Amino acid sequence: MNDKRAQAYQRLVEGVWCTDANGERHLVEGTTVICALGQTINDLFAYGLKWGAQSASTATSICLIFASSLLTGLGVYDKIGKYAGAGSIVPITGFANAIVSPAMEFKSEGLILGLGAKLFVIAGPVLVYGISASVIYGLILFLTGGGSV
Repeated sequence: MNDKRAQAYQRLVEGVWCTDANGERHLVEGTTVICALGQTINDLFAYGLKWGAQSASTATSICLIFASSLLTGLGVYDKIGKYAGAGSIVPITGFANAIVSPAMEFKSEGLILGLGAKLFVIAGPVLVYGISASVIYGLILFLTGGGSV
């Protein structure tokens, strides 16, 4: 009886633990940590400071962008990415990292030719195709009568 119980417990534990890209096991996944941090910040603004939901969400986004940009500049975000894996590319933090990384890499070439020219190397195509896709989708929606004017 104890052997069956031990096997059942082992199966339960195997389902809870996550394995990262390096084969190391963790109790929680990196995505969970980043999202829980964002939710905690949001709750502090919404309930602690008594801001409305929209103001709290905006402030949370600003804090996450600032934190990921700062951590990228300090060289810490890559280490978080090794642990968090795909969780580190949660859209808002990953996008901030994609903007700051090339800027940090080319800052030695100067503000204009280095930082300014390379700032959108990675994020530029994402912006172009994302905005283009949204315009096309909006036009299709408008032409098919799905949107209201």
